[in-house]
Amino acid sequence: MNGALLRSLTPGVLAVLVRRGADFAAAEDAVQDALVEAVRGWPADPPRDAKGWLVTVAWRKFLDARRADTARRRREDLVDQEPEPGPAPAADDTLQLYFLCAHPSLTPSSAVALTLRAVGGLTTRQIARAYLVPEATMAQRISRAKRTVSGVRLDRPGDVATVLRVLYLVFNEGYSGDIDLAAEAIRLTRQLAAVIDHPEVAGLLALMLLHHARRAARTAPDGSLVPLAEQDRTQWDTGAITEGVAILQAALARDRLGEFQAQAAIAALHADAPRAEETDWVQIVEWYDELVGLTGSPVVRLNRAVAVGEADGPRAGLAALAELDESLPRHAAVAAYLHERDGDLTAAARLYAEAAHKAPNLAERDYLTRQAARLNARR
Repeated sequence: MNGALLRSLTPGVLAVLVRRGADFAAAEDAVQDALVEAVRGWPADPPRDAKGWLVTVAWRKFLDARRADTARRRREDLVDQEPEPGPAPAADDTLQLYFLCAHPSLTPSSAVALTLRAVGGLTTRQIARAYLVPEATMAQRISRAKRTVSGVRLDRPGDVATVLRVLYLVFNEGYSGDIDLAAEAIRLTRQLAAVIDHPEVAGLLALMLLHHARRAARTAPDGSLVPLAEQDRTQWDTGAITEGVAILQAALARDRLGEFQAQAAIAALHADAPRAEETDWVQIVEWYDELVGLTGSPVVRLNRAVAVGEADGPRAGLAALAELDESLPRHAAVAAYLHERDGDLTAAARLYAEAAHKAPNLAERDYLTRQAARLNARR
């Protein structure tokens, strides 16, 4: 059974059911039931048209569930709408489904969480980590979102800003997490940029391309994490960098700065440096100042502290870091790096070990553990 094929077809099938009148929660349940049937039956008798088969079976599952519900008497006319088996449209409905999930009846944060769970394929734990909240809190948020849209016809798509936020978080999880979703996020953002003329859409696409260009250099052959300063820049994808910079320059020329454009500008400055020591940290700090003004995000302030430490020295970076909450994710890792640069190896080793204990993924934990061991060996 090709699990990747089933995952790729799921958003399109879900979108078809929603367009045919199914409420989101019931449609999601019906698609899951159809996937179970596929896992059971396809190995022995695979269909010629996989998506058409899933649409037909999911729709029947939806109708069966409706008939069992107390409201089925008001929905008996849906039986006549059952589609005949046959080829399904080849159009990609995933982006449309992103907009449908960003429904006006939901708050932006709930819409993002629901879309990441239902369409993006992320786990509740991964979404909670992206939002910097406990997993239980995120589980409740997603449950409330499902209850809100249950029974609501999703015929009023949400706004672009919410969809961009979803795509950004999906890309981040694919870029640094356990599930490879980065390429899919780029594909969908390209689609969005082709139909919506908006500088922030272009800014997000540029940001994704510039980060994705470094992907081959981010890990060593043994799978260990390679920090930006130590990456082999000859492995960077110059084509993706050139495209990303061109898209960014066109967006910035419109003088409607947004957070994704500012982040892309920072990524472009890193990409422009032939060697790590030639990075224009002063200009990067200036862009972080713009980004802080746009977002006020504590994560942005944390990253700014690193840039300040590079531009003005580690003590200046530590002073900027002192203004932030120590419970902030990766705070200990940043503190460790700045203390090491300032010559305090004892504090740095302790903080690297603390950061490793809190690391969000295995690759980062192993890297921080090695950093702590390296400093302890030098003392």
